[in-house]
Amino acid sequence: MTAATVDVGNHPDGTMVIQPHGDLDAGDAVDLRRTLVQAIRHTRPLRLILDLGDVGTVDPINLGTLAAACQLGDDYKVIVFLDSARTEIAVRLAAAGVPAHRLRHPAEPYFRQPPADPALLPVPGERSGTPATGLPTAR
Repeated sequence: MTAATVDVGNHPDGTMVIQPHGDLDAGDAVDLRRTLVQAIRHTRPLRLILDLGDVGTVDPINLGTLAAACQLGDDYKVIVFLDSARTEIAVRLAAAGVPAHRLRHPAEPYFRQPPADPALLPVPGERSGTPATGLPTAR
């Protein structure tokens, strides 16, 4: 890769870890795609983990490449996970179609469910919802 460097490691349990460093821009697209295709189609590890903890930014081309790697992994029976992505990168990956269960260990807890609105919680002993709709009523 030109501006970014990448480390590739194999673990005895069949996991391959690809860890890019720096910003992933258009100059890195071909090398990143080549590395991912080689890993998924030819090496075919049990699991492929893309550790994005040292990645600062990802341009749209590489964002699509990372999303496509998950789909290609499904086609070749390789489980692909994207680990330690910054919140803004994780949000963009999710918008690009990466399933939430593939985004593991985000740098910040973006994917937590927000707490429920107390006004919409049922009161013990009270019938919840309106008779016509069954939807919660605001108090």
